[in-house]
Parts: sequence; C-alpha cells; structure tokens
Amino acid sequence: MAAGCGQTGMGETLECGRARQGGLDIYRGSAGVTLARETVESLAARQIPTHPANYEIWSTYNSGMHPELNREIDRCIAAREPFTDKQNEKLFERFFANTRLSLQLIEAGESAARELARISSDMREVGIDAASFSANLNNAARQILSGINAIDLAEMLSQIANQTTTMALRNANLSNALVESSHHIKMLQNELLSVKVQALSDSLTGLANRRMFDETLLRRLEEAKAEKTDLCLLLCDIDHFKRVNDRWGHIVGDQVIQFVAQSMRNQARSDWLIARHGGEEFAMIMPRTSLRDAFEAAVGLSTTMQRKSLIRRSTGENLGLVTVSVGVAIYRVDGGTEDLFERADAKLYEAKRQGRNRVCCEDAVIGTPVSDSRR
Repeated sequence: MAAGCGQTGMGETLECGRARQGGLDIYRGSAGVTLARETVESLAARQIPTHPANYEIWSTYNSGMHPELNREIDRCIAAREPFTDKQNEKLFERFFANTRLSLQLIEAGESAARELARISSDMREVGIDAASFSANLNNAARQILSGINAIDLAEMLSQIANQTTTMALRNANLSNALVESSHHIKMLQNELLSVKVQALSDSLTGLANRRMFDETLLRRLEEAKAEKTDLCLLLCDIDHFKRVNDRWGHIVGDQVIQFVAQSMRNQARSDWLIARHGGEEFAMIMPRTSLRDAFEAAVGLSTTMQRKSLIRRSTGENLGLVTVSVGVAIYRVDGGTEDLFERADAKLYEAKRQGRNRVCCEDAVIGTPVSDSRR
C-alpha cells in the first residue's frame, strides 16, 4: 500500500490523507513503479476490475493528490460500502470525467480568444493605416487646389501611388487572414460542439448521460405543464446483470449494455430521449405519450429482446437471453421531476419483486406482466 494509506478489509485502518510530495515525479521512475504496484494491489484487495478508469481512481487515491477523492473513498471504506461497478463509475464521473471536459473547454476557449485578439490587432493596424492614408489624400487635394508646380505634383502622386499599393497589399493580407481565421474559428466551434456532446453522452453506449437526462426531464415536464400534454417516464434495469459480469467478465457485460441500449433505440420515437442512468440502469423520457402507449412501448422492448440470444463476439459462445425489468409512470400536475422519477422507480422495483422480466405500470389495468419466466 501507499505510504499513509492503510489496507482495507478485515481489521482495516484508515490512515490515508497524507499527500505524496513531488507532483508528477510520483509517476516516474521507481516511485511510479511502486505506485503502480500499490494501485494494482488496492484493486485486487477489493476485487475491482483493472480497467483504465478504475486504475486512474485508485492510483490517484494512493498518490494522495486529490484530497476530496480520498475523503470520499475513506468515507466508503469506513462505512464498509462495497466498491461495485456502479460505485466506481460514480467516482470516476464525479472526480475525473467532468474535469477532462472542463480542460478541453478551457483549451478551446483560450485558442478562440487568441485568434480573435489577433484579428482585432490586424484590423486596428489596418484602420490606423487607412486613417493616415485618408489624411494624406486630403492634404494632397488641398495642395493641388492651392496651386503646385509640376515637380512637386509628380513627387506627390508618386507618394500617393506607393501608399495606395501598400494599402491594397495590407487589405489583401487582412482579407486572407480573415478567411483563415474564419476556418479556424469554425474548427473551434466544431471542437466545442464535440466537447458538449461528450459532456452530455455516455461513452459506452452513446446514449444521453445522467446530466442530460436530468436537464431534459425538467424541460419536458415544463412543456407538459404549459401545453397540458402527457409525459411518461420509463425506467429499465437489466435482470441479474451481476451474474453476467461474474460469469463472463466485464467486456461481455459491456456488450450486454450496448445490446440493451440499441434495443431501446429501435423502440423509441424520434422525440423520446434514452439515457443510461447508471450502470445497468436506463431511462426513457416520453413526451406527448399516453400511459397506454408508453406501456406498449415497454412491452415491445421486453418481448423484442426475448427473441434474441446474445453471442460472445470473441468466441462465438451463446450467452443466452437478456431480459429487463421495466417501470412506467406518467406525469401528474401536482408533482415535479422527483415525484415522477420516484413513481417510475417504484414500479421498476415492483417488477423486480414480482420475478423480473416484466413491465409494471401505474395503471393496474394496463400494467399486466409481460412474462412469468424466471431467470
């Protein structure tokens, strides 16, 4: 274990909190090797998969470089909370994912600021030259009107011709620079759009993430309230997902998550938002949709999935059926987003209690089981 970080488990002590010294030097040479070994030992001791996100969490923890992360992990250790896939994912999203996106935004913003400053500087210089050129022309006109000999006139016209050539060249250079800057700014706009998409998307499935879900649900609820239209929420959970990970590993687990995500895409209307709410949990926001239509869509999702057996890509092994438990609720005028979510969540857990692989809906007449099969 890292210096100052006690091993977790039976008889565990909580001594973590002393940050290592030396900044990035802790990742180099023998110190880096020691940190890597301690990190792998930390993951192994807690039976945490050694994929890159988990490694980053625990190498940072062992290094003591992120006090807030250390406090949260120490709290989990003290409370003897297990470091499940869901818990590790929450740690990464909270302490690392948004930081990376913020850095990308800062870098793109700084680049845009430098580009605009350069354009502004070029335009100011041309503006100064244009003012000087205009003053010279006015002065020349006054001299010509007041009378000037041929030699002085020839010299003056030569100066004006040279200044005109210089101005034309400066304007041409500015025009080219503006075209180039326009292309550059367009690239920065695309980069910022990409960062925005990353900030609101789940990296594994490409679905909306929790942040996008929360923002969209609030917006859709306000629309339903203002327009007096229906709004339904579907919550979905993969049945016995832990068994999949334990038996086949996390790569296959990711494949199952992607399969469910695609199945939900195939079932959704164009204005419905599908989100990966966390781990093996999914959500679907269904504006302008009646409870019966939402229920039928949920049943369609469940039955369609039961018609397909998953095949392991690397070996061709048949993984069997993947089933889901689903809860469906409808917006009530006297409730908000939290109320809607809690009611859909209650129906989801009702489906689990009834044996999984079924849809439970708020309307008892509508919400009949999809299947009595057990997993």
